[in-house]
Amino acid sequence: MPTAIHSAPIDQRIDWLMELSRTHSALFCDPDNALARQRYLAEHPTRIIALKCMDGRIHLPYATQTPLGIVRPFRNLGGIFDLGWPYLGDLLESQVMDAIRQGHRALIIITYHFSKGDRARGCAGFNCDKDAAMAHAQAIRQQVEAIFGQGHKTVYPLVCGFETDEDALILHNSDGESLDLAELRVEDLDTLPVRLEGFFTDMPAQIRYDLLPLVEGNLRHIAEMRQLQRELDIEHREWMICVGRGFDFLHAPNVALIIGPFSPNLSDPIAKAAGIIRANMAQGRIPDDGFLLLSSAPYDEVGPDQARAELKAQFMADFAAQVIASAQPELAEKMLIRTATLHWPTRRLEVLHDEHR
Repeated sequence: MPTAIHSAPIDQRIDWLMELSRTHSALFCDPDNALARQRYLAEHPTRIIALKCMDGRIHLPYATQTPLGIVRPFRNLGGIFDLGWPYLGDLLESQVMDAIRQGHRALIIITYHFSKGDRARGCAGFNCDKDAAMAHAQAIRQQVEAIFGQGHKTVYPLVCGFETDEDALILHNSDGESLDLAELRVEDLDTLPVRLEGFFTDMPAQIRYDLLPLVEGNLRHIAEMRQLQRELDIEHREWMICVGRGFDFLHAPNVALIIGPFSPNLSDPIAKAAGIIRANMAQGRIPDDGFLLLSSAPYDEVGPDQARAELKAQFMADFAAQVIASAQPELAEKMLIRTATLHWPTRRLEVLHDEHR
């Protein structure tokens, strides 16, 4: 990602975004990449699901150097979820059962995040309270166990911290112990299999084997981040709000605040996301010439499935625009709206409407 994109005019930023989506779809469909992805999933078949914050800094594929399309994200303000939410619970169960029907297990990564350098750079959803965010992640873990069982033989809930200064993961096991990857070195890569086996004694060997590439990738990523000047990147610099699903192409940190359509009260995360965008403009982290509201709904097949996705995307765009206009009326005057669907088999983003409000 060009470092200057955050400060470019809004039209140029949107052009960059659309090109990113086209490039992502082309790479996803490329025969070599498609075969490599199938080979990876054949070797590492565990279905990996991540519950995480809408914060643009929390990008697990980027931080673990994992091929795109492997980690399946669910995003909401602060990583705040409740598996009693009807749509979220149904979607999560569907993902897990689909994996099980194929004879595979599921790893559900439940994240919280914080900054070790400055408490104020922590999670806005928990008022930058790391302990509260961690406690919520543990509560979700208990909900996963209530649904899928406490034996962890098929579905393993993994609480995982994300330290945003270095993009370092902190793994938590069932015994209340933690493994901070920032404390390891690239030289420790060879010892990771044995280390993980001793740390996750209740994790099935296949899940542990499929978690290993993410841990190895994060160790290498941390080493790379320590060679960079990250002062600008670790601050909020998001300039777009995404509502819905189908934003995997946004494999760039600190660009978007992504809100999944899971909570029965979508107004709260949308309003808070608008507040972050307004603060980014007010503090000069991004230009104040406009911001993008992008809604998206995925579909698998043409016909009713596609038509339903179009209706969902339009509803979410209208709903989010109304919330932003009510919560941040001055900011709403700078809002540009794109309504889109995503053809899931090709990851192709299809813009339906383009408007300025």
